[in-house]
Amino acid sequence: MGQPPDKPSPTTTAVEAFVHEMRRLPAVRPEGRARLLFALDATASRQPTWDRACHIQAEMFAVTAALGGLDVQLAYYRGFHEFRATPWVSSARGLVGHMTGVTCRAGRTQLERVLHHAVAEARSARLQALVFVGDCFEEDAGRVAAVAGELGLLGVPAFMFEEGKDPVGAEVFRAVARLTKGAYCQLDAA
Repeated sequence: MGQPPDKPSPTTTAVEAFVHEMRRLPAVRPEGRARLLFALDATASRQPTWDRACHIQAEMFAVTAALGGLDVQLAYYRGFHEFRATPWVSSARGLVGHMTGVTCRAGRTQLERVLHHAVAEARSARLQALVFVGDCFEEDAGRVAAVAGELGLLGVPAFMFEEGKDPVGAEVFRAVARLTKGAYCQLDAA
């Protein structure tokens, strides 16, 4: 007799549910090149998984870049009120070059700043989506919700990925996804 199949992990089930939800959304085919803002929490709490996360994120971009027509801007926060956004890049090599130059530093979250930046980018030229990866939340939830609502009115969905389990972060990340008509997914080391 064969072995019983392995039971999927809760993370695998959550990722499958996220993918299923994304498949239900209507396909968006922008004219010209699509623009994706990829934002990261680069505070010290993410250091243990940073290298692995950068590798996975670079692979994801390489796959999407092969589909053609995608420009990505990397934005991240870390340290004492430090926020940076790279120029827009259209190659996986360019994105990897920027990502490998980022190191984590102790500091507080700055999701509100990420959302303000996304609003500004959406006003300057069409922005198809914001993808955010973070592990916690330490700001004013009401102010973040207000900016998320503004981003939603501009038609930019936010896809919020939470690394780990922070109840406050999960609640805020879900609210940002809901207000922008995006999606939320919780990840772990698996």
